[in-house]
Formats: sequence, C-alpha cells, structure tokens
Amino acid sequence: MESFFRTHKYLVEHLQPSVRRELMDEINWNDRLIGIKGSRGVGKTTFLLDYAREYFGADNKKCLYVNLNHFYFTARTLVDFADEFQRNGGEVLLIDQVFKYSGWSKELRYCYDHFPNLRIVFSGSSVMRLKEENPDLAGKVVSYNLRGFSFREFLNMMAEQNFPSYTLDELLANHRQIAEEISACVNPLDYFQDYMHHGFYPFFREKRNFSENLLKTMNMMLEVDVLYIKQIEQSYLPKLRKLLYLLAVYGPGSPNVSQLSKEIETSRATVMNYIKYLADARLVNILYPKGESFPKKPSKVYLYNSNLMYPICPVEAVNREVARESFFFNQLQKDNEVNAGIKNAHFLVNRSYPFRIEDNMKFKNSADMYYAVDQTKIGEGNAIPLWLFGFLY
Repeated sequence: MESFFRTHKYLVEHLQPSVRRELMDEINWNDRLIGIKGSRGVGKTTFLLDYAREYFGADNKKCLYVNLNHFYFTARTLVDFADEFQRNGGEVLLIDQVFKYSGWSKELRYCYDHFPNLRIVFSGSSVMRLKEENPDLAGKVVSYNLRGFSFREFLNMMAEQNFPSYTLDELLANHRQIAEEISACVNPLDYFQDYMHHGFYPFFREKRNFSENLLKTMNMMLEVDVLYIKQIEQSYLPKLRKLLYLLAVYGPGSPNVSQLSKEIETSRATVMNYIKYLADARLVNILYPKGESFPKKPSKVYLYNSNLMYPICPVEAVNREVARESFFFNQLQKDNEVNAGIKNAHFLVNRSYPFRIEDNMKFKNSADMYYAVDQTKIGEGNAIPLWLFGFLY
C-alpha cells in the first residue's frame, strides 16, 4: 500500500499546470460510485489527479490513485485492496484503466455494497456501456463524459485567460456582446487554426511530435477501445483501419455502404456495426436526420474532431470546409441535439435552429437561417463567429 501512496504523491506533485476542466464542477463528488468516461487522449488520468490535488493535496492519505494496469492486481483482488485502504482511513479511491481488470464491475459492486464509507471514482473508455453492459452497476454508478478541450479551454490555456462558457441560447441572443468582450482581451482568430490542428487533445503540450502521437493514439483506440473491450478478433483490425481511412478520405457525404463493404470485404451490416464502433470510440461522428438513429443509414459521417483529419491526410489536402463542419458538430454535441439540416442548412440544432457553416461574411443571408462564420471575429444579426461555438463548454 505504501508504494501506491508514494506513486500517488509523486504524480500529484508533478502534475503539469492545466486548465481547470468544467466537468470538475458538474460532478456530485458525494456519490459513492462515479464513472468518468472518455476517449483515449482526452485527459482522464490528469482529471483524476487534478481532483486529488484540488480536494486533498499530495500528502493526504484519505485519497489514493491506483492504475489497475499494475501487475500487482494480477495477484491481489481489487476488493481486498479497497478493504485495506478503507480500514486504514481511506475515503476516496481513484481507479484508472478499470477495464484492464477482469471482473471489475462485480468487484466494484461488492465494494459499493460492503464499504459504505468508501467513495470510488473510476475512469473508463468511451466505448464502455457502464449500465447496459454491466448490470451489476445499474442504479449504483453515476457516469459522466470527459471530452477533449473545447476551443474555450484551449484559448484559456494558451492565452492565460479565464473566459466562462455559455449556453447555445446565450450565444444566439448575445453573441456580438460576448465576442466583443472576449476580443477586447485576446484575438481568438490568432489561436483558432492551431486549435483546429492540435487543440482538442491535451497531450499537444507534450514535447513530442503531435501528429505522430495522435496517430499512435488513434491506433490504440482501434486496438484497445474497440477490439479489446468489444472482444473483436484481432484479425479484423485491418478492416477497421481501412474503413476509418476511407470515411476520412471520402469526406462527410452519405456513406456508400455497398461500396465500403466491397472495399473492406465484409457485409453491409458489418460495415454499419463498424461505423458504430468507430463512433463509440470517438473516432467518427454520425449525423442522422431528425428522429432517426442507429441502425438507420446516417446522412453523413464526420471524423470526431478536426484534429483527426491531419494525421490521415497531408495538411495541404485537408478540406477546410469539412474541418469547419466537423468543429461545429463536435462542439455542439455536449448539451445539444444535432441532426442533419434540410434544404440549404448543414445542421439542425435542437430541432429548432437551422445552421449553415460559411467561410466568411460574403454570403447571401437568409432570415430563416443561422450562420456560423469562419474568419470573422465579431458577427452581426444571425451571423455568428464560428470560433464562438467553441465556448459552449
């Protein structure tokens, strides 16, 4: 146990300064079993350590971070470890890489039932269905999703600011005033293209080649978050990788499922299942018409965020229009319903607001449409700066 405390102390003390994630205030930390889900690379480990630092500090032994990937847990059960921890005064156990431990859901349920004074916070992949696939946890676990950096969080970090987030209704009603207040402190357009290229994943701050690191992360999403957790045979990995590549290269049009099934040599039904797996892993975003969902054929398939476009395609080949749409879709998703638009709209938001994404202010304006406009710092009327939609979380 002492070696784990030493590791915990070292990790908390050496945690890089980071922007405070808004999710920290959305979680009810008094709940006894909390699951933090998120795609690989969005900072789940850092988030757990940030919580330990903010609420307990490095030396307080009432809180302990452990990684279940540790070989120690091949010979000792999580239940025994949790029992010893709470008998020695432990109150909060932070568990990382929970899916690497066989029978984790049953043992977490045992801890919940038998250690009433112990709170457990664990991290898991976005692919995991905590309640649907783990009936032991139904009605016990409260789950949250940790997303990659919003443009607001990226800007706060890079420009050393503390801008708040806004709801969509606040942006629609007051976007000009909000944009003017932000622009009085910093020019957001100076940072926006950097965010589109590398700002979503917090590991851009590491002293490594970002594109190579992201490419490695994408492959790990496929190999671990899809194959391992979904228990798919390793031999199917090349098909998943090729499908992701084809979806990226073909762009966000309505996927030709028949053509895709021929190219990766599998059935149409399997193609649709694979697209769903890629969406669960946060590698793609699936856009459906209003009222429709999987297993219906989607209207469009985007890469999950614009950062993912660059490791797959050369920088000069990245379609800026697609990148803009990918950004808008990604940033709106947290608290809003996003569907395929009709007529001239790219998107329909919350079943009420049709949106077109434009490159600049030189477009024919329609009073029946909202516009998210790139390359503009401050909007007017129903034309809103695209970057400002990065302030929704």
